[in-house]
Amino acid sequence: MRHTSIGSGKALRRAAVGLVALAALFVPAPMAGARAPSAERSTSVIKLPGATSAEGIAAGRGSTFYAGDLAKGDIYRGDIRDRTAELFIDVPDGRAAVGMKADVRHDLLFVAGGSTGQAYVYDTHTRKTVAEYQLTAATPQQPAFINDVTLTDDGAWFTNSTRPELYFIPVNHDGEPGDAETLALSGPAADIKQGFNLNGIAAVQGGRTLVVAHTVNGALYTVDPETGSSARITGVDVPYVDGIVAQGHTLWAVQNQLNQVSRIRLDPGTDSGEVRAVITSPDFQVPTTAALFGDTLAAVNAKFGIAGASEFEVVLVDAR
Repeated sequence: MRHTSIGSGKALRRAAVGLVALAALFVPAPMAGARAPSAERSTSVIKLPGATSAEGIAAGRGSTFYAGDLAKGDIYRGDIRDRTAELFIDVPDGRAAVGMKADVRHDLLFVAGGSTGQAYVYDTHTRKTVAEYQLTAATPQQPAFINDVTLTDDGAWFTNSTRPELYFIPVNHDGEPGDAETLALSGPAADIKQGFNLNGIAAVQGGRTLVVAHTVNGALYTVDPETGSSARITGVDVPYVDGIVAQGHTLWAVQNQLNQVSRIRLDPGTDSGEVRAVITSPDFQVPTTAALFGDTLAAVNAKFGIAGASEFEVVLVDAR
């Protein structure tokens, strides 16, 4: 698995042509069905000036967030308190920005590279590329879609929406990323169908367990990070699930085409869960990922399938 550190050679690049169209193609139109009770929340909208698309968001220090331009790969930095955002990192051509997470201990931002099959690590202090990874080969015969990322004390885990595997990038005590590793999955999380499969990912139980969202199946699965074995979290159905955020025994699941976020209470063993609330907003326009700031949830509008979408934004809602 090839790993290029800053200054160690020519950076790997693949064109992200048609990335937004590919993402929109994989998201089916919503179907009618039973829904949990929902409540519209008061919202605030933060525009991403100049963004041509959007998908990922990460919480930084304090009220700082990072968001990405899906197709161009550029990184924005904003503040939920000031309700502002601006272009932060103008990345090299050919990159993409899907899910992302910020390692505030080491001033690092980990970004999933979508159909490039890559992952990127940026220094949030210098704005430079720390490392670039080719997590898997991406060819027309065997496409890849590196979709989302979560952090543990030891490093970063990435999902691939087209293959039954996860990728781990270790980070040492000095904040230096190491060589990436591949974890093959078994059990229900390894079920691969046409469309987006594994999508969002979150670490729970101190990183001893991973939770992955499976978009096609509308399900959440636990994954053992040592063995790759998986099991369904019973009692929870989340159609069109995309990004997920976890804190303690609470998990928020963004359901893109339904324009909602389900707040889920997990049992202590993470074997089952229950939807406790469904958060909606008149400002949601196909939200994909979210970041948590205390009692505030910041969700990104990707606007997949919305004709003429030219502005992209972060929507703030009450997380409770």
